[in-house]
Amino acid sequence: MTHTGDWRMERDSMGEVRVPADALYGAQTQRAVDNFPVSGLRFSRPFIRALGLIKLAAAEANAALGLLPPEPAAAIGAAAREVADGRWDSQFPVDVFQTGSGTSTNMNANEVIAARAGQLLGDAAGPRVVHPNDHVNMGQSSNDVIPAAIHVAAYEQAAGELLPALRHLRDVLDRRAAALDDVVKTGRTHLMDAMPVRLGQEIGAWSSQVHHAIARIEAVLPRLAELALGGTAVGTGINAHPEFGRRAAAALARLTGLPFREGDNHFELQATQDTAVELSGQLKTVAVTLMKVANDLRWMNSGPQAGLAEVVLPALQPGSSIMPGKINPVICEAVIMAAAQAIACDTAVTLGGQWGNFQLNTMLPLVAHNLLQAQGLLAAAARLLADKAVAGFTVNRTAVAERVEKNPIMVTALNPVIGYDAAAAIAKRAYAEGRRVRDVAAEATGLAPAELDRLLDPRSLTEGGIKGGGTGG
Repeated sequence: MTHTGDWRMERDSMGEVRVPADALYGAQTQRAVDNFPVSGLRFSRPFIRALGLIKLAAAEANAALGLLPPEPAAAIGAAAREVADGRWDSQFPVDVFQTGSGTSTNMNANEVIAARAGQLLGDAAGPRVVHPNDHVNMGQSSNDVIPAAIHVAAYEQAAGELLPALRHLRDVLDRRAAALDDVVKTGRTHLMDAMPVRLGQEIGAWSSQVHHAIARIEAVLPRLAELALGGTAVGTGINAHPEFGRRAAAALARLTGLPFREGDNHFELQATQDTAVELSGQLKTVAVTLMKVANDLRWMNSGPQAGLAEVVLPALQPGSSIMPGKINPVICEAVIMAAAQAIACDTAVTLGGQWGNFQLNTMLPLVAHNLLQAQGLLAAAARLLADKAVAGFTVNRTAVAERVEKNPIMVTALNPVIGYDAAAAIAKRAYAEGRRVRDVAAEATGLAPAELDRLLDPRSLTEGGIKGGGTGG
């Protein structure tokens, strides 16, 4: 290794490469930087953390197996911990769009950790005491490390970010549903007036969606816990100790507090990304859920004069550069856009999952980037929706109550008493004359006022059952 000003010369199996003098990484990383100037996108923090944890777990496993001497193993572990903790994120410059196995990023991690371990051992000149391939990558291949990193990063992000955010949203929805269950409002189907519902019932439906979203994500976790480590190049475990995969997974479980284990079939875990596709599909469903809640709130907030104006979302910022006083549902719109992007990520993950050829999937970086981006977006969007929209909206109770009273569709409750056709005629007349169904029905049916009050009570109509005839009440 020679130094020339701001650069130094590094050597790998292909020859010499000029590398920035202060870079921890070496020749293979620099080749990837030069070869893949595609997007400027880099692997996210959760993925780099997962790589660091895997290298730490591998060093511990190899040391315990007597394959790696204690001193370099400890240095590798310390350097890998620094990578996991984010100290060296700037040393991971390789573009997401690279070799489909993610080899460039695996070697980036190996080189950074080897160089840093060498420094910790007193080798100021660079990675000579610790070798990136022979020591840091011992018992591993990019072909099992990168699939394992996808699972570790996705599990940690789901458990630490997405699921807590969704549970928070569910809890906020539950509180609002309970507090607003006394509000009876006009239901809508096809965006048109329908029978009354309670606002608590409407919000409760949103909460149920989120509850099922949580269950869907949780259902994938046992498969995310299976790791490819130990399969090395093609799934056979060549150049890895037979105990390496089990020990490395156990170390990861201890380091993270999550139930990671060696996968049952290394060939599947390296040749496919079926679990990532499964999780991504569930994330798409979460995105659809958030879109539904945000868009319903957006419609309910519309106005304030010419829209529904049932609720008023918190006023967070001016809504127009030209129209003074305009306030827009900005949180709902941000959530909807984040959800749309998550759905787009699912398309990329689905296409990436199809690219398993024989013993290796070759769209691993694409899968990793989009899966983790979608989870991060949805976690942030769920908290945003909960804290800046759901928690603080107010209800226009007067307008909501007046609309319920004038809703001609309430005549549906008279069907069991007077029949559908007679009820339809009353609804049309009430609408044409701008009158309450109750008043028109009193003239058209001869039913007693007390009976009409009972049959057309808005709150009662939200509780189901048959309001007239021999059953119900």
